[in-house]
Amino acid sequence: MDRYELRRLDYSLSEDHQALQAAYKDFFATRCTIDTVRAAEESGFDKSLWERLCAMGATTMALPETSGGDGATLVDLTLVAEEIGRSLAPVPWIDHVSAARLLGRLGAVDPDVVSGKQVVGLDPQQNCVSGVRLIPSGSVADHIVMRDGPEGRDVVLLHFASRPARVDNIGKLPMAWVDPAAADSRTVLASGAGAVAEYQRALDEWRLLTGAALVGLVEEAMTIAAEFAKTRYTLGVPISTLQGISHPLANIAITVQGGRNLARRAAWFLDNEPDERPELAPSVFVFMAEEASRAATMAVHVQGGLGVSAEAAATAYLVRARGWAIAGGDPGATAKYIAEIVAEREGRG
Repeated sequence: MDRYELRRLDYSLSEDHQALQAAYKDFFATRCTIDTVRAAEESGFDKSLWERLCAMGATTMALPETSGGDGATLVDLTLVAEEIGRSLAPVPWIDHVSAARLLGRLGAVDPDVVSGKQVVGLDPQQNCVSGVRLIPSGSVADHIVMRDGPEGRDVVLLHFASRPARVDNIGKLPMAWVDPAAADSRTVLASGAGAVAEYQRALDEWRLLTGAALVGLVEEAMTIAAEFAKTRYTLGVPISTLQGISHPLANIAITVQGGRNLARRAAWFLDNEPDERPELAPSVFVFMAEEASRAATMAVHVQGGLGVSAEAAATAYLVRARGWAIAGGDPGATAKYIAEIVAEREGRG
């Protein structure tokens, strides 16, 4: 048997994986309550939380040892992303590590980026390769990596002396419109087909980690709804015993497990056999972008009038389920990209 065959189908975690996820789950449970999330909504960023997260090694772990990092696998990173989604953490960790890993592959990563002292952002949109763009971490990033130049064949690093102003958005992200022409410095890191391929790899990693974050978000939204359903009574019985409540909650649980399995499988392939199943990573994003909004909406409905109140935690999860899913542009563009990958493979066959 091929030595990789079992791992291709095995989504279980090692003891080290479990310890890693438990550590970050405890960290966010302690440091990132719903009050912390609410307090950071105006800026979309909690600087204190970010510094504490970096002190735990969350940015350093994401880089290979050759770039001064700790060499974590993408499966490791999906576990951290899940906990970020579960807590709605107002930190640009996914954007930062995706961009930092790209800089590492291009030989341009700085120690301050590795440590998280300087935040680097990424343009995650599939089809936008010129002009002004809406960047999810644009208002807090010290540097921004994007495709630019003729036909988007250059990968450039931009620096702004004054960060662009944040624009309000449903996902409560530190989004900003970024004009490459207005940057105080612009460095071309690489050009040509190889540069585009490396940037595509960064996009796939961003989509994978965003999909994993949405898995954690949906699971916590389901937990909030389930706890409510177990304590809310109608006609003398908990509403959780009613099929109209229990069946939708069961469907959410299936979504969580399906998204989690897909994310771990995609992470393994992207790390070990990136050319074998390149459609898996973007598929995580497309699947969770659709299902997260649907599941979070149901979690709100379970709580009735309480769920739709501005103060309810479920509402915070719902708006982010919708906002995070479109931070990288229309998920339909990613679905088209997946179709192109599969069609090309089938054509070769």
